[in-house]
Amino acid sequence: MVAPRNTAYAEESAEVEVLYANLERLKLLTKKIQGSLVRLETGGNVVKHAIGPIYSNTQSLQITNSNIDKINEAIDRLRQPLDTKSREEGIIRSGPQSSGLTQYISAMKRVEKALVDLNTTNLRSNQKAMSDFNSLLSVGTSKLQDMLRSELALHATTIEPLHYLTKELPFPSIPEETVARLKPVCDVIGSVAVNGPQRGNGESPALKIYADVRGPYIASSLQNLAIASLNTAKRRAADGPYKQGTNGVGTYSKALESFIITEHNILVNIFTGGQCGLALQATCRPALAGYSKTLRELNQYVKANLMTDCFLAFEIIEIVTEMSYRIDSKTGELKSMLLEALKPVRETAKSSLSELLEETKRKAANIPVLPPDGGSVPLVTEVMSSLAALTAYSAPLASILTSLGDGNWRSAAAKTPRDVKPDSSTLMSHFILDMIEALMMSLEARGRAFHRSKATLGVFLSNVFCNVDRSIRQNRDLAQYLGSPDSIARIDTFRKRATSTYLDAWKETSQYLLDVQYTSRTGGNRPTSGAPVDSSAIVKSLSSKDRDSIKDKFKSFNASFDELMARNKSLYMEREVRGVLSREVQAVLEPLYARFWDRYHEVDKGRGKYIKYDKGSLSAQLASLA
Repeated sequence: MVAPRNTAYAEESAEVEVLYANLERLKLLTKKIQGSLVRLETGGNVVKHAIGPIYSNTQSLQITNSNIDKINEAIDRLRQPLDTKSREEGIIRSGPQSSGLTQYISAMKRVEKALVDLNTTNLRSNQKAMSDFNSLLSVGTSKLQDMLRSELALHATTIEPLHYLTKELPFPSIPEETVARLKPVCDVIGSVAVNGPQRGNGESPALKIYADVRGPYIASSLQNLAIASLNTAKRRAADGPYKQGTNGVGTYSKALESFIITEHNILVNIFTGGQCGLALQATCRPALAGYSKTLRELNQYVKANLMTDCFLAFEIIEIVTEMSYRIDSKTGELKSMLLEALKPVRETAKSSLSELLEETKRKAANIPVLPPDGGSVPLVTEVMSSLAALTAYSAPLASILTSLGDGNWRSAAAKTPRDVKPDSSTLMSHFILDMIEALMMSLEARGRAFHRSKATLGVFLSNVFCNVDRSIRQNRDLAQYLGSPDSIARIDTFRKRATSTYLDAWKETSQYLLDVQYTSRTGGNRPTSGAPVDSSAIVKSLSSKDRDSIKDKFKSFNASFDELMARNKSLYMEREVRGVLSREVQAVLEPLYARFWDRYHEVDKGRGKYIKYDKGSLSAQLASLA
């Protein structure tokens, strides 16, 4: 059993020895490899130090070679401009008509490129060539500018805009083929202005030429419409308030807008970028100056005739504001210039509101003589017509009122707190109501100073109210703005005051129908209400002094009543006023007289000596007032 185990152990021991031997050889091999690596690294460093200068020299040689190539190329480029001069000079100096526009523009571009190339070299030796090229470009652009000016002039004959507006025809433009021909001309002129002899010197000469030719054409074409706008503003005072659309400024503005849009459509096909906007501004500047001048003159006329023509100011605001936004949406230009021209008119419109109030008060106070028959005055119709006309300008008026703030159209002393931020419709209602109150209060003050008779004064105030109320009812917009309960109540206050004033005239008459009843004379009991009245018994119970007093009351009543009836027949009353006042008098006087007559008619015993009217005849007399 022992021998096999020893044999196995001997084999394993031999294998281990072999492994150890291999390990020793591996270690020796590793050492040799490490030694080789060290030698290789050392050799690499030696090679690197040896090759480095050679590589550096090679790079320098490559750079030098590249620079030499570039110099050769630059020399070739330098030769090209010098060659260009002799080749292009003949074409440019002969003009575009001789060589053809396409060839001429190509020659100009080649000369311009040559000049740019010479400028980049910055060599002193090229100064003479650069000077020649600049001179050549100046000649070429001058000829192109002359061509541009003459081409534009062919399409700048003054026109009559009204012809195109009335027939709804498009305004004359420049033909598309002409525009297509002018675009490269303007491009070259603009490019030379940047790169040529006057390089970087402001806007393109082509832009200025276009504006110099087209600007006066537009301005002169609009001149007749400007004159018409001023002439149509001059009206007779008897014509009443300005009627919307009767001034020529609307037509003038339409024509101006059509010209601007036409020019913009041309310019976008000739100029690019910001140059197009600058060209439109420069071209339209003369026309806008004339338009602004016309607006200023119209503004002066409005200021001189504020009561009747402030509406023209509101119309101008509406026209110009809407036009400026339309033009801005299509061109992106001129809005600020148009709104600047509108400023004086807008300021006048703002001040006109307070001036309308004050002018209404002044005119009412300065009426020298009121109608002696209690009739109304023309001022009422004038103011109400003005207010009705004002409602046609709700948009510009709302803008003005909003900028002023609620109530700020009145004097500071007259301001009263109102809504914090009312809408435009409420602002309109407040202003119209203030105007009506100013009118009626001023006329009431003037009426009280002029009319000594309360009957005449009451009829005058009632007639004024009636005309105001009728104007409101007949105008849908006024009725809408004054339809709130507050507005109705405020206006109705004047009706009540007028009626009360008129009834005051009848108070003296009605006083004669009042008596004193002594209950002690009737057994301590008051007469039964509604019971038949025994006039004979009542008269018999009176003392002779009381009977005489009753007779005097009847006589005084007769005289006062007859006088008032005669006065009323001489007064002028609007149909509605006559009906209202007669009913008011009848409601007060008839029951008083009926009661007095029932009690005391026996004092006359039917002789008619003291009692002129029975109940029926008095009622008929009162009914005749209607």
